[in-house]
Amino acid sequence: MKVVIVGGVAGGATAAARIRRLDEQAEIVVFERSGFISYANCGLPYYIGGVIEDPEDLTLQTPESFFRRFRIHMKVHHEVTAIHPDRKTVSVKNLESGEEFEENYDKLLLSPGAKPLWPDLPGMDSKKLFTLRTVEDTFRIKEFVNQNNPKSAVMVGGGFIGLEVAENLRHLGLDVTIVQRPKQLMNPFDGDMASFIHAEMRKHGVKLALGYSVEGFAECEFGIDVLLKDSAPIHADMVVLAIGVTPESTLAKEAGLALGMKGSILVNDRMETSVPDIYAVGDAVQVKHYVTGHDALIALAGPANKQGRIAADNICGGDSRYPGSQGSSVIKVFDMTAATTGINETNARKSGLDVDTVILSPMSHAGYYPGGKVMTMKVVFEKGTYRLLGAQIVGYDGVDKRIDVLATAIHAGMKATDLKDLDLAYAPPYSSAKDPVNMAGFMIDNISKGLKQWHLADADKLPRDGSVTLLDTRTPGEYSRGHIDGFKNIPVDELRERIGEMEAGKKIYVICQSGLRSYIATRILEGYGFEAYNFAGGFRFYDAVMNDRALVENAYSCGMDK
Repeated sequence: MKVVIVGGVAGGATAAARIRRLDEQAEIVVFERSGFISYANCGLPYYIGGVIEDPEDLTLQTPESFFRRFRIHMKVHHEVTAIHPDRKTVSVKNLESGEEFEENYDKLLLSPGAKPLWPDLPGMDSKKLFTLRTVEDTFRIKEFVNQNNPKSAVMVGGGFIGLEVAENLRHLGLDVTIVQRPKQLMNPFDGDMASFIHAEMRKHGVKLALGYSVEGFAECEFGIDVLLKDSAPIHADMVVLAIGVTPESTLAKEAGLALGMKGSILVNDRMETSVPDIYAVGDAVQVKHYVTGHDALIALAGPANKQGRIAADNICGGDSRYPGSQGSSVIKVFDMTAATTGINETNARKSGLDVDTVILSPMSHAGYYPGGKVMTMKVVFEKGTYRLLGAQIVGYDGVDKRIDVLATAIHAGMKATDLKDLDLAYAPPYSSAKDPVNMAGFMIDNISKGLKQWHLADADKLPRDGSVTLLDTRTPGEYSRGHIDGFKNIPVDELRERIGEMEAGKKIYVICQSGLRSYIATRILEGYGFEAYNFAGGFRFYDAVMNDRALVENAYSCGMDK
């Protein structure tokens, strides 16, 4: 059997190695257009910033090392220019010599990845304008920085690459501005959770120009201007464009393979295309979202590698299936970590799901053990069924651990109420006896048993005419430092003695700093016959979203900020 693979990064390299492990006799040839294979795409921004010092650390394998280990020919600087399914060959061009030839195959695997969006705007040919997708792109940016010593940069786009490049350029001392059309960074997050990311970026000197449309670029002697619609240009020494990617599916289209959304390659759960003996994996293919079941494009390294393994199994006669992509991801944002899995509240509602959320701000480990840091968690679940749909976490420590537990729970089909039952490891340096994931489960279980909540979207809608009671259960000191207009302050520890101040028959909307004391207050009020609602997230969450406050690092066990 002869297998030809187009693309030697992530899915392509994984598939090649897997085929060899399953079939020692197979002839395997990989064509890679760039000069590098199996490179750490996600590490590229950190080479620019000097965190990764040696460029060789970016490449997990070389063509030589891959051949020594697997006896697989990795032909770099070779571009596949056409597929001929009728005669089972591909046309190939050697980009170094100019030689063109045909290569036959029994099985063909396409792993072409995705290419950066390159809008048709004036000034796109500027030498001071860059994208970041390949190792070569990284070297170009690094060379420009080293040779020109720029003092300022504009990032166009606020996704993973945009934030990572912005952070690394700040580490080099550049004045950095992120500009983009959406009014929030990191679309996998809900707007409220993205607020913490905004605050962290601003805290470290990154300027945010959100909600602005870029109309072009104008290079000048002393830099480049980013031209904005209905606003003054932003001047910088360099620009990095990271507005997203689009599937690299030209070969597939020209060969007559069926295409999906945004021109992606259509595959089934065996990673088979519409043409026999042709498979496709990675950023170029359309997948099913694991949570919604809807068609999706999810350009992440983890899914690409899994798809490569599945395609390899099936090429070698197996029957492996890809269940869909969940979109689990994590990003370092200066001192903070932000992570997400499943779907957010916004997309859940767009999908027609009836959802609810809990928001909590637990410590990363036991409060009495030194070094604990606050995190904020948002867990999304379906009303009625309590199906776990997604989660988002921002914090300084322990974020990746919790998001992976939640991602596993979603994959396992657990209900949100089941989170309370998870038996998670505990020792004071690592967690609490009630892990944050367990705490989310306790809160959702309470809701399933009748506990009522109110949310951020309700804050401006609550009547201020006295028809309801608005109650802030923090200390007078906390209340004086900031509160929501119309809320009366009665500390939770005084509530029983002052219960007579609550008017019978009126609904009571309760808030505290983190949600813990207001929950206790809600239970007290219910015990006295009142209908009470607890605010999801606490005043800390409200203040961060509404007033651009950064997430605090430390808090007391009661939820009070340190």
